Amino acid sequence: MAQPDGKKIFFENLSGAGKAIAVLTSGGDAQGMNAAVRAVVRMGLYVGAKVYFIHEGYQGMVDGGENIKEATWESVSSMLQVGGTVIGSARCKEFRSHEGRLKAAHNLVQHGITNLCVIGGDGSLTGANLFREEWSGLLGELAEQGLIDADAVQKYSALHIVGMVGSIDNDFCGTDMTIGTDSALHRIIEVVDAIMTTAQSHQRTFVLEVMGRHCGYLALVSALACGADWVLIPEMPPEDGWEDKMCEKLSATRSRGTRLNIIIVAEGAIDRHGKPITSGIVKDLVVKCLGFDTRVTILGHVQRGGTPSAFDRILASRMGVEAVLALLETTANTPACVVSLCGNQSVRLPLMECVQMTQEVQRAMDGKRFEEAVKLRGRSFENNLKTYKLLAHRKPESELPVSNFNVAVLNVGAPAAGMNAAVRSAVRVGISEGHKMFAVSDGFEGFYKGQIKEIKWADVGGWTGQGGSLLGTKRTLPAKHIDKIAEQMRMHNINALLIVGGFEAFESLLQLYEARSAYEELCIPMCMLPATISNNVPGTDLSIGADTALNAIVETCDRIKQSASGTKRRVFIIETMGGYCGYLASVGGLAAGADAAYIYEEPFDIRDLQANVEHLTEKMKTSIQRGLVLRNENCNENYTTDFIYQLYSEEGRGVFDSRKNVLGHMQQGGAPSPFDRNFGTKISAKAMQWISKKLLETFRHGKAECLPTPRSPAVCWGCVAGLWSSSPSFNSRTRPTLFTGSLRSSGG
Repeated sequence: MAQPDGKKIFFENLSGAGKAIAVLTSGGDAQGMNAAVRAVVRMGLYVGAKVYFIHEGYQGMVDGGENIKEATWESVSSMLQVGGTVIGSARCKEFRSHEGRLKAAHNLVQHGITNLCVIGGDGSLTGANLFREEWSGLLGELAEQGLIDADAVQKYSALHIVGMVGSIDNDFCGTDMTIGTDSALHRIIEVVDAIMTTAQSHQRTFVLEVMGRHCGYLALVSALACGADWVLIPEMPPEDGWEDKMCEKLSATRSRGTRLNIIIVAEGAIDRHGKPITSGIVKDLVVKCLGFDTRVTILGHVQRGGTPSAFDRILASRMGVEAVLALLETTANTPACVVSLCGNQSVRLPLMECVQMTQEVQRAMDGKRFEEAVKLRGRSFENNLKTYKLLAHRKPESELPVSNFNVAVLNVGAPAAGMNAAVRSAVRVGISEGHKMFAVSDGFEGFYKGQIKEIKWADVGGWTGQGGSLLGTKRTLPAKHIDKIAEQMRMHNINALLIVGGFEAFESLLQLYEARSAYEELCIPMCMLPATISNNVPGTDLSIGADTALNAIVETCDRIKQSASGTKRRVFIIETMGGYCGYLASVGGLAAGADAAYIYEEPFDIRDLQANVEHLTEKMKTSIQRGLVLRNENCNENYTTDFIYQLYSEEGRGVFDSRKNVLGHMQQGGAPSPFDRNFGTKISAKAMQWISKKLLETFRHGKAECLPTPRSPAVCWGCVAGLWSSSPSFNSRTRPTLFTGSLRSSGG
């Protein structure tokens, strides 16, 4: 639906006319808060509401005056890439008192504000809910004191509250991720990657202390993302005697030729008796028992600083929009809600229920009910812990099950950051399940040439943080060489196949499935993991590598925009990869604050291009003197990057000049982001567990047997999606499977 001026309407029947919305940040700062503030302001203005900044959190609300200012569209420009919170945050003792809240109520009424968006932790959100509950009583007191009249009491009779959780600790129950957590993980992993090089040079052990006084999420996920040897978190203290077990683990790792050890300690780590375990204690223990050269690095507030990651910008922007929608739809009887991430969707949950559940975690830890504390943290946290234990601690050969199954893993298609983490996870989980694991070099081209060799536990050590594909990958599809591939599978007695790749891997799986009628060797469990920066594999919300590519795009766009600072008015035309999928251009445009994004899925014509030029021309007349336009490489065969650049250059002559950049393969390179490391690790582990299950179901007495009741296909986060063939003659065979993902399935 279009408005008279030609603009599209994205939200029908929603009007904020006559409403005033205020946004504040409170408590500890977190990267991404500015993106949330920007989204609230622009969404509020879009629906016709007045929007106000409350500077310095609750302190600014109590003090009033210049701390409460009306926001404009331009006032939130260039905020996306800034860390912390530009409107300030402060802890306010005065707001905890009744008198302080009375002052705050008076200041809000003076500006006609009855809708409040609070970005902070559980303490800040609890305070907001108390303020809401007392609101009518506070207005009554203000009327009695003669500070407001009876009409104001009636007009502003209800205060509506919506919360968004900004916390790097990810310690709030009810949401899979909080704003700032992913950026904090980026800071940690950057340090770990840097430390690993010096540690390897000197054969050192490093003990890293990360934030997390009451929550071990950062420590746990960073340990999973870097392959740390040991991790200590408050929710699951180590068993008594952990000191000897840790030293045995470190010693065994060194005996296999590894030149370094990494131990990650949450600042709130404790033992089973509640005694703190500090990084200093761990260092002294390693030096005393093993004599290893050991260093301690305490990251501290480095984790709070820096530019927000692409994930946090997108998460905060989506939450900010949802928060405004919630305020518009609320009534006087609607309880306060918090905007949370569930799977890949922004949802609204009752605020106080989530706060109470969060507080219950701490009570469980205080009562030494650690298993309960882990469960209360949520399924994502629990899965992270299980996966870490599975991959970090190798069982003795005598304790491993004997399966007599051979499983091959290979990469297909273009390289994507996180592929190596997925292969490492598959190899180690497969070995833990008792299988013999085989690595295939150079995709199906290497497969038919016989480039297949057994791969051991230690062979994949250190793979998690490496970009590209260490196995090698090619775009070759199996159809032309299916007979040679079947022969190699017979020679190596391959009983299951795990393919890591993009759309070529998807096509390969279908070709292998369709060839089953002619080759019995292909009647085995087959599974693929989506790994492509284009994120164009059917049936999955996310693919391994897409997050790393988005971060590369966003970082480059930030630098390009900064290059225009202090110069004349300039518009940048940026071409992204993605083939015929506009994911990188559209989501990258959202995270980078682009003025327009041209994608294949949304057709556009010369009128749209002209409208965008006119928009930028008007924009350049304000204080904003730079523009950003993203174009998917295959969005239109005629409106090429050169064409759009020349159009903008000509139409903007005298107002702005234009520059173009083709990002190219830099989007594929670099070390994988924490998200992609964790995502690849977890879905690969789940895929191997599925393969093990299917092997036990379908192989008896050393040969494949029919399955009488095949499962119906289903697509949801972290579970299996059947890829069905049109041929009815093979409905009793084990179908190839695609393991899918969403924001939730990575757990961070």
